[in-house]
Amino acid sequence: MKSNENDKGWLSLVALLAAPMAMAQPGDTHRYALEEVVVTAQKKAESLQDAPISLTAFGQQALENKGINSLADIGANVPSMSIEPFPINNATLRIFIRGIGISDAQITQDPPVGIYMDGVYIARSTGTALDVADLERIEILRGPQGTLYGRNTTGGAINLVSKQPNTEAFEFEQKFTVGDRDLFTSKTSANIPVLDNLALKLAYMTTEKSGFVENEGPGGDFGDREVQGYRVDMRWDLSDQLTMDYAFDKSNLAYYNSMYQAITPPNGDKGQAEPIKGHASKRTVYSESRLDSLKTTKPLEESTTEISGHALTFAYQHEDFDLKYIAAYRELTDESYADLGGGKGRSKFRLDSHSYSGPEGTTPLVKPVVTQKQLSHELQLSGDAMDSRFEYMVGLYYFDESAEEDNSPLHHQMSSRTEVPWYAAGFKGFLVNFLSQHYEVDNQSMAFFGQGTWTPNILEDRLHLTFGARHSRDERKAIKNQTDINKVSLYGHLFNIHYGVIDATDPSRQFDNVKAEKDFTDNSFSFVAEYDLSDTVNIYGKINEAYKSGGFNTRDPQRDGNQGPASDGVNYGFGFAEGFDEEKVRSMELGIKSELMDRRLRINADIFRSVYSDMQLNFILAGTVADTKITNAGEAEMQGFEADITFMATRNLLLMLNYAYLDAEVTKAEDVSGKDVSDEFVFFAAPEQSYTAAADWTLADADWGRTSLNLSYNYMDERNGGSRAENVKNTRLEAYGVWNARFGVSDMPFAGGNLSVAAWGKNLTDEEYAITAIDNQPQSDRSVLWGEPRSYGLDLIYRY
Repeated sequence: MKSNENDKGWLSLVALLAAPMAMAQPGDTHRYALEEVVVTAQKKAESLQDAPISLTAFGQQALENKGINSLADIGANVPSMSIEPFPINNATLRIFIRGIGISDAQITQDPPVGIYMDGVYIARSTGTALDVADLERIEILRGPQGTLYGRNTTGGAINLVSKQPNTEAFEFEQKFTVGDRDLFTSKTSANIPVLDNLALKLAYMTTEKSGFVENEGPGGDFGDREVQGYRVDMRWDLSDQLTMDYAFDKSNLAYYNSMYQAITPPNGDKGQAEPIKGHASKRTVYSESRLDSLKTTKPLEESTTEISGHALTFAYQHEDFDLKYIAAYRELTDESYADLGGGKGRSKFRLDSHSYSGPEGTTPLVKPVVTQKQLSHELQLSGDAMDSRFEYMVGLYYFDESAEEDNSPLHHQMSSRTEVPWYAAGFKGFLVNFLSQHYEVDNQSMAFFGQGTWTPNILEDRLHLTFGARHSRDERKAIKNQTDINKVSLYGHLFNIHYGVIDATDPSRQFDNVKAEKDFTDNSFSFVAEYDLSDTVNIYGKINEAYKSGGFNTRDPQRDGNQGPASDGVNYGFGFAEGFDEEKVRSMELGIKSELMDRRLRINADIFRSVYSDMQLNFILAGTVADTKITNAGEAEMQGFEADITFMATRNLLLMLNYAYLDAEVTKAEDVSGKDVSDEFVFFAAPEQSYTAAADWTLADADWGRTSLNLSYNYMDERNGGSRAENVKNTRLEAYGVWNARFGVSDMPFAGGNLSVAAWGKNLTDEEYAITAIDNQPQSDRSVLWGEPRSYGLDLIYRY
């Protein structure tokens, strides 16, 4: 199966690249070149070709051509990167770069891929699925970025750069998008010069779209979403040297979570849910192919996310140095409701937190609510010395965060008919699980960092040596309150008469005000050696370190160590309060940045090797559905190759290929009992091969406008699988490839500005592919969320 998918992908790639090449005319003078790409990956504006980083950047035109409207759209366009929704919250994204990411989303844990908006760190992955409103550029930094970006970038970093106001002229842009599944989007922005030294930029966005799986039960339809957001930017040139930027943004997302589709019936041991497995499977529909409809038992409730933030930046330019100060404050509120039942809609089997009434008790509808506030300050000093032979940047950083996850009061979570073998024949039971959770965190982080680049007076100034260091300190505090109750109602077999309620609760699952606190300190270093082979070819070698902060696991049972080993013979320690420590990575990379053929061919490539120590490994505890243990008992190695190739074949034809090869292996993994399980543990999202091939072809360029065609093919190899992964075969994700196209006419003169119109299609062949899979539902050993089916639409854009 895998080889066939690879063959199909490579044939598609060859066809895409070979066919347009024939369009080049032998008489072309080649007096054209690729445009320079400016990035801020090293916290300064510089050419992409001068940045010794494995980096992919999308400008405004590329974002438009590729139909990138949200962070969720980026993963399919960046090899070695995958993005998928969290199972019970579609507004939370699990982001992986080079196989490194986090599979669980908790306020007590941090993701290892950092997200930055105009230099401001976004701590929580909740809400990161929101549509982008007015971006100028997105930068994807692959690999550890510990020196300049700090903690929690062991996988990499994502820079979101918004368009800034300018005082030169009034500008206006309006974009409408319509498409299938009731898609409608409106994006409006206006740049308004107020004074010679003051300008405002206003942006507003609204979008709505229906999901592709109908809910035949009560409530909303799976995947329906509606987003509104706005942003206000102000730029004030206080003097010739001092500039102030202020930004306020707010977004509101209303959506209905998707439901996992059951693929295979349950055969394995379901632990706590084993008693209801048989009845639950009878109430479930199974299919290997994507279904157009599923059915909830109770009304599917709407979920909401609200995000707002302030950012204030002062930039002072002196003749000898530059000084920048960034202050930011952000708030997040997320209320998410999910139904994981996937049954036929009868109340005998439920996996939800909706209202419940029965002999076991009456509980209300509960939607888990996450609230978070963060405050950050960063001060940067940069400049040069020694007749510009030494460039430097030093900085201070402070971060403060408080958050709560409220999943209370006690409410229904799971229920089903079940056999009760320990009672007399003729009795059956109705098992009901009630849950209440409340978690709090209070985190502070401080760091100082520095990086310097020296160009010695040798080798014709072609050698550049860079050394960087960062010292970080983290303080993390958390509180856990949890009540988990199991009750069984006994009924007579013949007459369905209620006989009584049995309390089947495990006392060790009751947690009251459990407090946890841990401090972490880290020193990370980097060294880069660059050599300019020519004005357009540069090679580099680098060693880079980063660390991911430790934390606490809310799904870890809090057992008292004085009680000795648990019933399975394993002593789990103090659980939640014990927490887990930081993990560390060291990466080595060799790369080349080059522009050839009179700057018509750009080849940027690298090979890398990363070694992880004290890796945070997450294990499902035997006999449970979702209880886990995180230990620092892992080591891993990964190596790979990445290449970004851009070729301007003719003045009107641009070809692009982005390719990544990744070999990731867990070399050491010990479970909670100390057993070596490295042969059973794999990276969740580490495709061996992935690539994106694209062609931009200008069909006509005249005074009345420019006609162009964009065609792309995105391929992702299998994930969470392979010969070593028998224990995770039910969460394996198959390889897939997706064709996308966009045909449009742009730059048409209209009403003093210009007009553009384009028709687009995504997943043109309607490929069925799973984007995430789980194996711990009582009614199924394998359940999946499907990727987007074929979609199409029309863009209308006016710019003035």
